[in-house]
Amino acid sequence: MHSIELGNVSVTRIEHFDNRPLPPAEFFPGIDPDLWRANRSWLAPDHWDPEADRVRVAVHTWLLRSAGRTIVVDTGLGAGAGRPGMPEGAPLPAALASVGVRPEDVDLVICTHLHADHVGWNTRVTDDGEWVPTFPRARYLFSRPDLDFFDPDGLVESPGRSAAVFAASIEPILRAGQAEIWDDTYTIDEDLRLTLAPGHTPGLGVLTLTSGADRAVFVGDLLHGPIQILEPHVSSCFCHDPAASARSRHRVLAWAADHAALVVPAHFGGSRAVEVAREGSRFTVRRWAGFSAGSTPGSARGAAQGTARVVREP
Repeated sequence: MHSIELGNVSVTRIEHFDNRPLPPAEFFPGIDPDLWRANRSWLAPDHWDPEADRVRVAVHTWLLRSAGRTIVVDTGLGAGAGRPGMPEGAPLPAALASVGVRPEDVDLVICTHLHADHVGWNTRVTDDGEWVPTFPRARYLFSRPDLDFFDPDGLVESPGRSAAVFAASIEPILRAGQAEIWDDTYTIDEDLRLTLAPGHTPGLGVLTLTSGADRAVFVGDLLHGPIQILEPHVSSCFCHDPAASARSRHRVLAWAADHAALVVPAHFGGSRAVEVAREGSRFTVRRWAGFSAGSTPGSARGAAQGTARVVREP
């Protein structure tokens, strides 16, 4: 496992999956292809495979320990059964056990949004074939806009697959009475707070950490690749409302730049997290923060692993 300490909060990364699914032109429609080539020195190989011309995507769960509670942020890819078209992820319970966390130890599960690769281990299948919550004592946080959007009775996005995911990963939580539904903002404790950042999905939530001198923001799929730091107006092909996603992305990046906050996306390869800085009206990579095993407090802000540059102005 790879861990850092941010103020009073411990953060551990658990990786499920690493792939290079799409070329940049498909992943980020409308982006200038010259931008990739001009920034090859730091995009390759962690974020882009230039020979295959594919964007690298990882899938992570984040384990937080805060205010005496054990918190899981996004449960990643679950077992393939019941989730058509989705690859199978790493066994999350086994990964948690390797750092001393049993399913019954988890107090809170935060789903940044309800896409299949973020809710897969919300549940598990019993020997009788029934889907039940993986974490029997946990409260599961779902945003109201995403619950409404992915309700099978009104689905408009990938209706077949999304309905199957909802049935396997969301409905069992609702039936068990373990769901906590929030809207707009939700305060978890004195260091952690959820806020809506709509666009990728209507109810995407970003988790802000403010503890001591440290700041971080777990942005889920608000960013799919660091190229979007340079071009925040460019949304991925997976965003339901690209324009709203771009507005949310610009707002969150501005906050992160102004507060020297660590930006922690769900799908970055390489060092997984990054500090950003303003460059006029634009943003740039300030430095990367690696999740190294045995890190000490404050080590999240490590040495830069490359400098991004903007190659064209709007």
